[in-house]
Amino acid sequence: MVEELVVAGSAVLAGCAVYTMAAARVVKQYERGVIFRLGRLCREVREPGFTLIVPVIERMHKVNMQIVTMPVPAQEGITRDNVTVRVDAVVYFRVVDAANALVEVEDYRFAVSQMAQTSLRSIIGKSDLDDLLSNREKLNEGLELMIDSPAVGWGVQIDRVEIKDVSLPEAMKRSMARQAEADRERRARVINADAELQASKKLAEAAGEMSRQPAALQLRLLQTVVAVAAEKNSTLVLPFPVELLRFLERAQQPAAAEPAPRAAAPPTSPDAGAKDTAAGTGEAAAEPPAIASRAEAGAQPDGVAAALPDGFEHAMTEDRTDAVPSPPRRRDEPAAEHPPDGAAPPPAPSAA
Repeated sequence: MVEELVVAGSAVLAGCAVYTMAAARVVKQYERGVIFRLGRLCREVREPGFTLIVPVIERMHKVNMQIVTMPVPAQEGITRDNVTVRVDAVVYFRVVDAANALVEVEDYRFAVSQMAQTSLRSIIGKSDLDDLLSNREKLNEGLELMIDSPAVGWGVQIDRVEIKDVSLPEAMKRSMARQAEADRERRARVINADAELQASKKLAEAAGEMSRQPAALQLRLLQTVVAVAAEKNSTLVLPFPVELLRFLERAQQPAAAEPAPRAAAPPTSPDAGAKDTAAGTGEAAAEPPAIASRAEAGAQPDGVAAALPDGFEHAMTEDRTDAVPSPPRRRDEPAAEHPPDGAAPPPAPSAA
């Protein structure tokens, strides 16, 4: 009797152990357990921890509630401005309703992947190339809304969608490079023009200041001379006042225009002497206006006389007198005898 009880107790314990092992389930922290009883969904979702189910009658499916990172294959499409591009993206999503994720869709991962690909192609066709390259945040938001709308019924929530890369054809890359280079050159020219404008304004201000202070111009000239002289193998050209050259030229023009007085030759015979004397008297009578005009033309202004050094005017007068040739003499007229230096010239014969 006792042995039968021991055997029965052992059998019960063994059966309980087998039942416990068959019914016991452990749900992890990032999972949820969905129970199907005889094929029907039990709305009671098992929380993380140890739980029991009825073997053979109930079955439990575990659903991962973590965020899933799913890469979207590169999709090729034509933008709104007729440019062929290849765009790939990545989708971040997670399950928020474990029961719907198992019941409403066969494979929620595959469904989300296909929806992401079609939405990416759609967003490519609705966008311009500039938007794909520079305005990605707006496109990411549009993709998220397009994928999240049908995924809500599947018990899936789309956290975010990011466009990873935009591949362009080689010809388009070269065109964009030329455009960027032209834009950089344009901006560089604008900057140089602004710099020249500012420099011109500063130079105008400096010129005005130097015109008010003549000494500043001289100091600037000396500074430039010092800077040029510091360099080797350099030729230094100093400015010369052109006004002084013009002043000297005007002073020499009247002297060159004045002719020297002709020397009177002694007559060879009384008749010839009388004729020559009469002719000389007529020339002398006609000559005073010319002499007066020459005197007026050769007169030096007060400013010129004051500007010339001592003895300069006298030397110029002597040079003008010596430089003018004497008038030609007649064939029957003897050569004039020049008196020695310091002696008085011989008296002219009388008309009688």
